[in-house]
Amino acid sequence: MNPESDKQTPYNPPDAPSWRKPFGMILMLVLILLWCGIVVTMMDWISGLNFWLQLPIYIFAGIIWIFPIKPLLFWMNTGKFRS
Repeated sequence: MNPESDKQTPYNPPDAPSWRKPFGMILMLVLILLWCGIVVTMMDWISGLNFWLQLPIYIFAGIIWIFPIKPLLFWMNTGKFRS
């Protein structure tokens, strides 16, 4: 045995795959599709507004979907919803 092989860390096999990531991805897609459906059903009402009233609504609709996704991503990686 040479001294270099003594310094190497032992091989640890990877953990078994978790069901959280595939389930989380499906749930994420469902949430995004649900949010898109809500915004699309409001299109008739939004399109009747002035441009300057439409702008904050579209900005809000484009950003707000991230907030329910953040805890879902955290859960997918750690198994907990909060740190």
